[in-house]
Amino acid sequence: MAQRTYRYYDFIMVAFVTVLICSNFIGAAKQAAVDLPVLGPTPFGAGVLFFPISYIFGDILTEVYGYGRDRRVVWAGFGALAFASFMAWVVVSLPPGPSAYMKSYQPALEAVFGNAWRIALASMVAFWCGSFANSYVLAKMKIWTAGKWLWTRTIGSTIVGEFVDSALFYLIAFYGIWETPDILKVAMAQYLLKTGWEAVMTPVTYRVVAYLKRIEQEDYYDRDTNFTPFRVRV
Repeated sequence: MAQRTYRYYDFIMVAFVTVLICSNFIGAAKQAAVDLPVLGPTPFGAGVLFFPISYIFGDILTEVYGYGRDRRVVWAGFGALAFASFMAWVVVSLPPGPSAYMKSYQPALEAVFGNAWRIALASMVAFWCGSFANSYVLAKMKIWTAGKWLWTRTIGSTIVGEFVDSALFYLIAFYGIWETPDILKVAMAQYLLKTGWEAVMTPVTYRVVAYLKRIEQEDYYDRDTNFTPFRVRV
């Protein structure tokens, strides 16, 4: 049987991948700080301001189109992130030109794009696991709630997905390099900031979901879905 085609699915996929790549390669280059209650001044990667948008897209995709179509988007994002990491490594590794400008520019390029292999690996593994956890929880909660109380699904799935993402990223990237209390402190701050974004964006998510369900004439329930993450076919 022929697969359904949708008006906005491809656009959402492109937006998702764009946010993912930008938040990992542009935002990650800038470290900022915020003064949090209890935790005090806490450093964080500026990408945390934008990376949660990918989880909002994941919620929208699963809620409207189903887990299977969100799975395709996650794999597209993973492939794009892997290629971007490889390209960054190649570009940084190439010897700079002989001009004085290029020689002075190379250290800045390495600082921004020369992520250590552990950080690149941590980013890809954490994204992959966290995104699938987010989508799975939302799909299951949609059935449990009979499609009611969308906010419980978007926030509940993000709580799980972002926890998996933050825990894996900081464990893989910095265990044995940072002190364990520092890892826990930064990971907790990132987790709270990212899940807080989801709560703040709930009204926007509601409007986008309602619009897409109306335009696409789709409100998918994953009752008979094969939830394995190791496939791209819907």
